[in-house]
Amino acid sequence: MKLAGIGLWTAQFDFQPAAVVRDTIQELEELGYSSIWIGENVGREPISQSGLLLAATEQMIVATAIANLWARDPLAMVAAQQTLSEAYPDRFILGLGVSHPRLVDDRRGSRYDQPIQTARAYLEAMDDLANQYRAVRAGSTVRMLAALKPTMLRVAAIQADGAHTYLVPPEHTAEARQILGPDKLLVPEQAVVLERNPDSAREIGRRHLRRYLSLPNYTRNLRRLGYTDNDLDGQGSDRLVDALIAWGDEAAIAERLRLHRQAGADHVCLQVLDPHSRGLPLPQWRRLAALCGPQ
Repeated sequence: MKLAGIGLWTAQFDFQPAAVVRDTIQELEELGYSSIWIGENVGREPISQSGLLLAATEQMIVATAIANLWARDPLAMVAAQQTLSEAYPDRFILGLGVSHPRLVDDRRGSRYDQPIQTARAYLEAMDDLANQYRAVRAGSTVRMLAALKPTMLRVAAIQADGAHTYLVPPEHTAEARQILGPDKLLVPEQAVVLERNPDSAREIGRRHLRRYLSLPNYTRNLRRLGYTDNDLDGQGSDRLVDALIAWGDEAAIAERLRLHRQAGADHVCLQVLDPHSRGLPLPQWRRLAALCGPQ
């Protein structure tokens, strides 16, 4: 599977009827975006939604970013991956990960424990069960692991086809590439705000960041990268916002893309932040489509 151009990461489809989602993904494909990455929280089930998006498009690559491994047993995950990969060859990426204690313990009633060991055992079980899968098999499958810290990146390097990183600056991309080696896929998410006014852009960025600054998986990683209490307290310092949110005009967004690619990213998926928390950023997606060509 070749990930060319740029992709989009979005949770905004959850707030739109399925008919609007179908029309929108078709326009995004026509605009030149090559991939769409969708998350999992308490909205649409991501593998089912992947089927909706794949059926509505002809070439778009669809990725779960990420499917929560606590939500499905390994056999269910294998069957879902095989089903979509066989039906839509070279167009589905199963991105999976351990999520966060709050989302697992409080919302799913499971017990979040030993994420590294859990990920290793889960991926091993998937491999064993894939050999027993008895329906029509896909010609190939792609599996990526959500990873931030070196320990999980090493799991991705050994047991997956690559890593999907989220809420990271380009310097993390460089570190991840070094750990993964040259032959694994590396796809960071990059949040962006198409706004040239610093105060307005940072306000939108902080509204996005505040949900993550209470999640230890992210804050520990950011501390490891050199960010301090002064950066992480409240809704985040200007330094933190500017590092994690690319804001400005198209040229500013293109520069952040360049930095991730220079650091070793194979592909970057942009998460466009709309001024309205549940808004569909279609006007911004249309503007940024100019970046889909050769960079």
